[in-house]
Amino acid sequence: MKTENITIAVDSDTAKAYRETSPEMRRKIDAVLSLEIDETVRADQASLQEIMRQMSQEAKANGLTPEILQSILDEQQ
Repeated sequence: MKTENITIAVDSDTAKAYRETSPEMRRKIDAVLSLEIDETVRADQASLQEIMRQMSQEAKANGLTPEILQSILDEQQ
């Protein structure tokens, strides 16, 4: 897997502790953080997709068609 470096803000004590730990421990920390970030981002994306799906279903149930939506959007321009 290709990796990239990112920068995250942490408090000074955390940054100092990370810098002073062994390279092996830093690799472990990096792996755990990578997984946590990935899971969090995917969960947020899934939540957004679920919200959009629910909104779409509600709009359809209330009679909103693609044509009506386009008409509303066209009026706002």
